[in-house]
Amino acid sequence: MEAILKQVKDPELLSQIEKVVPFHGFLTSGALIGIQMLNIARRVLNVQDGERIYVTSETQSCMPDPFQILAGATIGNGGLKIRSLGKMAVTINKQAPEGVHSMKGVRIILDPEKTKDYPKLHAWYLNTQKFHHEEIAPILLAAGEKVYSWKLVDIEVPVRKKKRIQGCKNCGEMFIQHDDELLCGACTE
Repeated sequence: MEAILKQVKDPELLSQIEKVVPFHGFLTSGALIGIQMLNIARRVLNVQDGERIYVTSETQSCMPDPFQILAGATIGNGGLKIRSLGKMAVTINKQAPEGVHSMKGVRIILDPEKTKDYPKLHAWYLNTQKFHHEEIAPILLAAGEKVYSWKLVDIEVPVRKKKRIQGCKNCGEMFIQHDDELLCGACTE
């Protein structure tokens, strides 16, 4: 880990890594990819300090953690959604102004066409060879944004409904009613 940190020349990136490591447990390739994707999104979307973002991660492993620590986008506050599709991809958008129902976001992928230029990274990504994170992280640091592709996408901003609490007609426990359900989610499974 120390050897990897010595390779980081950008003080902001070093600070980001130092914040993510205690939360995640150690520096994984996926967590570093999440940091790099966050930085791309901040630049492409012109995200200012303190500005709220919404993240949809297409993997649940490692990559979403930096968005929680560095951007405050968590599952609990609705800023992070996990679509466990097994892809190294993420879609990010800024918070929409009141009354706006559609806006631009950015979808970023770790691009296998671009990782080909880094054979060890490419083999790790395609899982054709096993490598420790200590071997892949320096490659990701050296490659920077060169291994990613991104495009602007239209994001539908959901209309926020007033929260309604309802007692389940079966078990009697309280639950958040989204439509006109009479039973909680546990009783409808």
